[in-house]
Amino acid sequence: MYKVIGIDISKASFDVSFRKEEGVYVYFKFSNDAKGFNKFIKYVDQSDHCVMEASGPYYLFLAHYLFEKEIAVSVVNPLQIKHFVRMRMIKAKTDKKDAQMIAQYGESEALGAWQPNQEQVVHLQQINTAVEGLNKQVTMLHNQMEAFTKVPAKDMEVIKTLRSLKKSIKLKIEKLVSRANDIAENYYSQTKEVLISIPGIGPKTAIMLIAITDNFSKFQSSKKLSAYVGLSPRIYQSGTRINGKGHITKMGNRHMRKLLYLCAWSAKRHNKQCKEMYQRLKEKGKPEKVIKIAIANKLLRQAFAMATTLNKYDENYQYKFGF
Repeated sequence: MYKVIGIDISKASFDVSFRKEEGVYVYFKFSNDAKGFNKFIKYVDQSDHCVMEASGPYYLFLAHYLFEKEIAVSVVNPLQIKHFVRMRMIKAKTDKKDAQMIAQYGESEALGAWQPNQEQVVHLQQINTAVEGLNKQVTMLHNQMEAFTKVPAKDMEVIKTLRSLKKSIKLKIEKLVSRANDIAENYYSQTKEVLISIPGIGPKTAIMLIAITDNFSKFQSSKKLSAYVGLSPRIYQSGTRINGKGHITKMGNRHMRKLLYLCAWSAKRHNKQCKEMYQRLKEKGKPEKVIKIAIANKLLRQAFAMATTLNKYDENYQYKFGF
């Protein structure tokens, strides 16, 4: 009998719940390792559908295991489950209850099947994450050095150590960035080439886009990609009394949003469509930040159009690509 299996996963274990009969859910707990997987699979039929949250990296091994067993598996944003639970005004917060709510969410929604990313894309994602973390360390070390140099009785050995660490980390960042460029050139050179043909998008942003989209194979439309990145507008309106300011959702990839926002500074001067948008919104009195976000969203739509058609940017073909 077909069933939806909710899985609440953590570093050491995962909790499982599915409907046994109307209104009755069963519950199991397994270790998040090969031994636990082998025990869990005994409760899974080939026609079943497993649903789990994207909980850091902890879901990956089980998702891969189920995929290899040809069991349908969906991986959803934890915020979706959170809102689903909130709508039902559930106050209990336990692993058992979470697994049951994930199962109920899977029963109520038409979820897409999860597939593992290409190996090279996984490498790019790991490099991007590592570089982001290392850049934070560089900033921290720089701030510490500045603070310590202001102290009259500064310890030069401490400053020397911090300077050495900062230099070492920067060299590591350069090596990782170089490796990311090599991967992009070897496996995704055509996609990278068309992306950097868009005025405002550079190699760093192009590689990041390739990484988060699995070379633009994950999303069927630019709207879905925009929602994933967190650039989709959120309308705040209710009846005649509430008509607040709209905002972007900010529920997606924070680092990608930051890169696109920085790209918008260049695009407003060199990208024809973005220049026209900038002037149009400026004349309407829109704040600079709002305009930059709108331009970032347009850049994302342009990137999707270019990458999925593998045509280089041409300002004279804006209608062909639906900008």
